[in-house]
Amino acid sequence: QVQLEESGGGLVQAGGSLRLSCAASGLTFTTFTSYSMGWFRQAPGKEREFVSTISTRGGITDYADSVKGRFTISREKNTVYLQMNSLTPEDTAVYYCAARSALGTSRLEARYGYWGQGTQVTVSS
Repeated sequence: QVQLEESGGGLVQAGGSLRLSCAASGLTFTTFTSYSMGWFRQAPGKEREFVSTISTRGGITDYADSVKGRFTISREKNTVYLQMNSLTPEDTAVYYCAARSALGTSRLEARYGYWGQGTQVTVSS
């Protein structure tokens, strides 16, 4: 059973940076490399939306247009990171990490079978 735990959220001023982490447990590192990973977010009153995804071994990444050039996804060992720079109040949301046992990346929530509890990111103006 894959378990995901996000951390690194918090309150930051506009223009600042945060680094989110998502630690995966319940599987070995070798098994973890067979999972592609994604980050999603949900702002108050809005539906959850895709942010970024990374392939099983990190060779392929994809970003929502709203974060492209500002956010960077990466993975190391059993952890996936989301480096967020030049944050704006529009980035305020609960950020969720997700995993799917598949080679390719996906922007679709339904393709992910495992989810973390989320971490709050608040950007003040």
